[in-house]
Amino acid sequence: YLLCATGDFVKVYSVSTEETLRLLGGHADLVTGIQLNPRNHMQLYSSSLDGSIKLWDFMDGIPIKTFTVGSRLLALYTLASVEDSVFVVIPKKGERDTFQLVSVKLTKGAGQDLEAKELSVVLDGVGASPKHIAFGREGEYVVSVKEVNLQVYFFKRKLLNRFSLRAVKTKGGDNQFSCVACHPTEDCIATGHADGKIRLWRNFHNRKEYTYSTLHWHHDIVMDLAFSMEGTRLLSGGAESVLVQWHNESSCQKDFLPRLGSPIEYISMSSDGALCCTLHTDNRITIINSNLRFSRSIQGLIKSRDVKTGLVVDPRTKALVMNGEPGHLQFYCVQSDQQLFSLDIVQRQYVHEAGLKQSDLVKVAFSAQGTWLATVEEREEVTDPELELKLWFYEEETQSFKLNTRINTPHDNHITDMCFRDMDEVEDDSLILVTTGRDCVFKVWAMVEDTDPEAHQSVSWSCDFVGNYHNYQATNCCFSEDGSLLAVSFEETVTLWDSVTWDLKCTFCHPPGNIRNICFGRLTCSKYLIGATDYGFLCCWNLLTCALEWSAHLNVVVLQPDPLSEHIAAVSWLSKESSLFVFKPNEPRPVYIQRNLCKEKILLAAFVPRDEPETTGPEKYLWLRRSQLFFLTDAQELMTLSTKPLEERLTPSSKQLAVEESLPMTPFSLLLGKHRHQQSQEDIDLGKLVVHNKHEQASPAVKELLHTPAHVLPSASFLCPIFINSLLISKENKSAEEVADEVEMESEKTEDDSDEEKDVTEMEEDTSHMELLGEITCKLSKSQEKELRKIRKMDYSWISAF
Repeated sequence: YLLCATGDFVKVYSVSTEETLRLLGGHADLVTGIQLNPRNHMQLYSSSLDGSIKLWDFMDGIPIKTFTVGSRLLALYTLASVEDSVFVVIPKKGERDTFQLVSVKLTKGAGQDLEAKELSVVLDGVGASPKHIAFGREGEYVVSVKEVNLQVYFFKRKLLNRFSLRAVKTKGGDNQFSCVACHPTEDCIATGHADGKIRLWRNFHNRKEYTYSTLHWHHDIVMDLAFSMEGTRLLSGGAESVLVQWHNESSCQKDFLPRLGSPIEYISMSSDGALCCTLHTDNRITIINSNLRFSRSIQGLIKSRDVKTGLVVDPRTKALVMNGEPGHLQFYCVQSDQQLFSLDIVQRQYVHEAGLKQSDLVKVAFSAQGTWLATVEEREEVTDPELELKLWFYEEETQSFKLNTRINTPHDNHITDMCFRDMDEVEDDSLILVTTGRDCVFKVWAMVEDTDPEAHQSVSWSCDFVGNYHNYQATNCCFSEDGSLLAVSFEETVTLWDSVTWDLKCTFCHPPGNIRNICFGRLTCSKYLIGATDYGFLCCWNLLTCALEWSAHLNVVVLQPDPLSEHIAAVSWLSKESSLFVFKPNEPRPVYIQRNLCKEKILLAAFVPRDEPETTGPEKYLWLRRSQLFFLTDAQELMTLSTKPLEERLTPSSKQLAVEESLPMTPFSLLLGKHRHQQSQEDIDLGKLVVHNKHEQASPAVKELLHTPAHVLPSASFLCPIFINSLLISKENKSAEEVADEVEMESEKTEDDSDEEKDVTEMEEDTSHMELLGEITCKLSKSQEKELRKIRKMDYSWISAF
């Protein structure tokens, strides 16, 4: 298993399948450190900025203990030699940007929530990064690096040695420490530096007689270091995207694993030394074998410099599509939190150099069925941009997009928007693409058959129509749901065009302020057009009356319609907070309002269709039944609205086991459990409610067998007769009337029933033990007395006829 801190969760991945097995949720802020419990490797400690340390059973996803420290925790360390204590980095009280390494005593107690206020300072003036502290051989000493200073504290001798690199003469090098690692079996410290050097320190027990040797390959900052389990190899990584393996502390003996995609931020070794993993700046984890061979990759959402394409949904895979690596389009699956694949659009080598003008992806659009993909790329020039429009066709054979048409300079200035005509029927000649530009025109692109006999493809794209309106800049475009109307905004005016004849049908104007967003209503609201302006107005126009239906004073930055319902989501930005309003165009009053959704500015939003509509949930989230709403903030964080509380979304498997009988949590068991539930529902519907079913569920013998830990159970020979007896039912042939009568009586006397059930279970336990001991009891239970009362009440006069 691979454990990874991600946001305010801890994820448990399978190394062999790369899938997410568990999501440990419960922290209220960023998780800053995770460490296995040195005394029990099936348990995990995690620290967070919320000031708490949690102990988890990570295999079952259960929080065992929560220790409240009360201060922001920035890093976490554990030692096998120290019992019931962990080490954390906390801010120093009363001083800004000053941190301490402290020991926290984890108090013992019966409850799940405990306070851990017993802190003792180990080191003062440490760095805030987890990479700036390392514990030495068998926990005898701790090392801290900050700026150009190195501190070593020896626990037994209570001795602190400080070393500084300021006095060391260097030839233009930057001696700033960036990371530190300690040899597992020898007294040796490895430090990484800002100029790419690695220093190996020895004999640091004596402040004056210390020595160090230097290794140098990296041309830029060494981001992380890690020793192998036996200490014979040292791994280093940095901005070059190359993992370097140093042997026997020698500059001559080293191996490389290059082209890992992006700079290496963290390196971690497995406990058996068979694997190591690297965490990269593009949110990727690479798993590497001990022989320095690439094994697997877990790619999450790539944090792009600027998501210029917007959030687009791929109709085929339901994946979110946006900018990924420079010049690439990433397809990100929101359900599995993994990248499905990356498509190279620009198809040029990207040079990582500041200030260099390079082509980048700026616009993306999919056709309704996901068969065609349109992309726009431009070089980062303001005055005279180099533009290129590409159209890609999805090939079933290769399961990927293939470039079909490349159009150089489709517009004379920046392309502002782009959309396909959405047609639900099979895409044919009716498929067209519209682009709008700052060159004051919109262009219609259509498919034409390729007559060239040497052409490799049957169709290509060319310009079919060019439209303009009073020489204003075209800013936005969208088609109505049936594809009959095209709306194009020209600064302060919205124009409507017939998509067959390209005649201008109508114009809507709402000065002052340019139109920022436009969209058509859907389904029952398809006669409405919604627009948002720069000056903080949300307008709704009726297309049948060609009049303004209603308007609201709202600074809308994002306007996103749900493709599967009439609802439209509008995100406003005011007073440094984002708020969400969900409405139907035919009603000016919103169906849902969430003020202060987040402190960051929301830049983009997208509705992702669910695989299956949600049937349960609060009434206020009815609009989220068929789609899920995602937001992207200016801090490049992807967020979503959830209809369920955290506890429900992260039900530990142990609780599910208790609820869903005692089946192991596998796909088959979930299917079996669902089938059994359906069967029981059918039995109830058909009137086959048999009393012994209830008796089985309440049986203490069955419960003891299934819920008692195996190591404290008595022998099987003792349990077997109890278990068999608990499954036996009375040999009675009841008529339908008797069963109905019994059910009616039970519904009338619910309180008595519950008491009787307790008595029955106690009596069953007693009688079963007595039978084992060879004793017979003659006392009737309450249920037996109840049966006798029923028999006395019954009319047997009909038998006299025989």
